[in-house]
Amino acid sequence: MTQIVTLITEGEKDYELLDSGSEEKLERYGDFLLARPDPQALWQKHDEKEWAHAHGVFTRGSMSASWKMSPNVPASWQIQLGGLNFIISPTAFKHTGVFPEQVSNWKWIGEQIARATVARAGATKKVSVLNLFGYTGGATLACAKAGAEVTHVDGSKSAIAWTKENVRASGLEEKPIRFMLDDARKFVAREIKRGKKYDGIIMDPPAFGHGAKKELWKIEEHLQELLSMCKQVLSDDPLFFLLNGYASSYSAVAYRNILQDLMKNFAGNVEAGELTIRESKNGRLLPCGIFARWSKK
Repeated sequence: MTQIVTLITEGEKDYELLDSGSEEKLERYGDFLLARPDPQALWQKHDEKEWAHAHGVFTRGSMSASWKMSPNVPASWQIQLGGLNFIISPTAFKHTGVFPEQVSNWKWIGEQIARATVARAGATKKVSVLNLFGYTGGATLACAKAGAEVTHVDGSKSAIAWTKENVRASGLEEKPIRFMLDDARKFVAREIKRGKKYDGIIMDPPAFGHGAKKELWKIEEHLQELLSMCKQVLSDDPLFFLLNGYASSYSAVAYRNILQDLMKNFAGNVEAGELTIRESKNGRLLPCGIFARWSKK
């Protein structure tokens, strides 16, 4: 069975989307309001006055882009989101270090792992998960908290260091997390040779990027190759496969079709759709990306 759905992140104690419009969004991370560009927000802002209270504003000029911060804003601070703790630190690329629209996926990942753990009661082997393009580790934290062994792969040394900070902030230091500073395709190729298998795979590929040694990644050239490789490291009885998409031009239907084809030899369900965040005051949804996910029946 296949479903097209909309996943919605609602406001929480430490995070909410206050307003959006004019290709910008205004969010609260803990005690601080941040305004930054968002090309999906093609409508009008609801409350212009509220934007004047932003503690940080990301601006782009013809030659540069940067944050303009109030003096009281620290370089980094901690919030809780989806039951996990994150270090927020606005970057030169407008990111904050966490993607709130992924909260529903984190919960779903935890449910798949918890269900399998109950089914495997008494077994010594933990659920094993591979998180490719792991960035600052939201999905890795969710897997570890749920009781899985996680291999976290990213081509950025600073992103892996940030993930380790989030692991400590979430009290997950003793969990079995393996950090790999590596190019995703090269790493999976070596895992194939080693005969390594995973019960779950998470992929969050950018449209364009570089690996740890400047290996080029272009989603239109390399996604299909990597997916084919990932199929070879799936266990004989896999639990889930999650594919996220952001800056590419692909649709959720395309991602659904990809996973239906990739997982056709396994009994399970595929659902796909949009990742969104609900504005806390007026209920409007801000689209933030696409996803497709397969889970075992």
